[in-house]
Amino acid sequence: MKVPAELKYADSHEWMRAESDGTVTIGITDHAQEALGDLVFIELPAVGRVLKVGEACAIVESVKAASDVYAPIAGEVVAANTGVTSKPEAVNEDAYAAWLFRLKPADPNALAAMLDAKAYEKLVAENA
Repeated sequence: MKVPAELKYADSHEWMRAESDGTVTIGITDHAQEALGDLVFIELPAVGRVLKVGEACAIVESVKAASDVYAPIAGEVVAANTGVTSKPEAVNEDAYAAWLFRLKPADPNALAAMLDAKAYEKLVAENA
C-alpha cells in the first residue's frame, strides 16, 4: 500500500493535495482502490457544486461493489477529472495520479485538520 507523505488523508479513504492556486485535489487512496478491486465506473461531482464536509459526492464502482466518495472538506467543485470516467482503471493503476475532482475550499485551513501519512497508515492497520 502506497501512502505518499506529502498528501493529507481522510478516514473515509480520500487523499488531498494542496495546489499552488489554493485549490485542493482529491482522489481515493491506494488502500481504497485495492479494497474495491477493478474499477469499471466512476461518477464525478459537477463543476460548480458546493459540497459540505462528509457529503457523498462521487461514486466509484468495481466488479465487486459500488462505493460513495465523500467530500473530506467543504468547498466548491472547480474541476472534475473526466479522464477517469472514460478510463476508470487508471485509478487502479495509480490512485494518486488519477485524481477525481478539485475543490476551492470554503476554509483555506481545512487541510491542517486532516490525517498525515503516518496517521492514515495507523488507521488502516487498526481496521485491517
